[in-house]
Amino acid sequence: MDKQELMKICTKDDDKILIAKLLDKIQFVSQRNQIQFTHFLDGYEQKLALKVLQQVHYKTYIFFGGYKDAERKMLFLFPERLFDLLHEPFETNKIIQNEIQVISIILPNDLKNTYHHRDYLSGIMKLGVKREKAGDILVREDGSDIIVQTDISEYLLSNLHELTRFRKSKFITKSISELEIVSIRMEDFTILVPQLRLDTVVAEILHTSRTKANEVISSERILVNYEIKTKNSLSIVQGDLLTIRGKGKYKIGRIVSQTSKGKLRVEISKYVS
Repeated sequence: MDKQELMKICTKDDDKILIAKLLDKIQFVSQRNQIQFTHFLDGYEQKLALKVLQQVHYKTYIFFGGYKDAERKMLFLFPERLFDLLHEPFETNKIIQNEIQVISIILPNDLKNTYHHRDYLSGIMKLGVKREKAGDILVREDGSDIIVQTDISEYLLSNLHELTRFRKSKFITKSISELEIVSIRMEDFTILVPQLRLDTVVAEILHTSRTKANEVISSERILVNYEIKTKNSLSIVQGDLLTIRGKGKYKIGRIVSQTSKGKLRVEISKYVS
């Protein structure tokens, strides 16, 4: 399948740019026999990239974001001869270690438990760092570990102290093998819906009308399992990941009970940043 045909699987300009860059990297690996890699991809971009890799029958690749359950990941494209040599864990692989580093922010005692994911993210973006250059941000009580591409680590180390919120903090660089894995925080609640379809679930989560929910869906702000969905009657099942752009990410849980009028009480878990 040629580049023009692959472009037809998406309509958004950003998606087309991602596909074009990925195809160029695949061609580079084939012609130069050298490793290539992307910036950090979110779940939607990973699905799109995977679709391209499958279409062109490319098999020597790895998605990796610094640890096993990372949400944001880089895509590494290998020549076949090198891919066969990848026996050790990704965390200790020298190729991966060269491209991914961890910037650890250690807060002073009086600021412990003060900052959230959004505070760290907005901080590095104020320094002019593009979101694609940073992977997951793992928030701890005393700070955070920010997974980044190696080429911006020195810049961050030299400039983070300029941010007022981090002026009293310490900053160190760690390898991904030293990363402190923290548990994902979730907030659980239940919703009451007549049926498990996209518009009713979105309306209940957002505490809005079904008409307003349909407007959100039609504006391509809803992703189910990291794929944009615009069909309001789409069936939702337990385990689905629902992303509402600007509002957060939710996991659909089990049906707890059914009311006498047939409505379903469904468990929902919101990812807390």
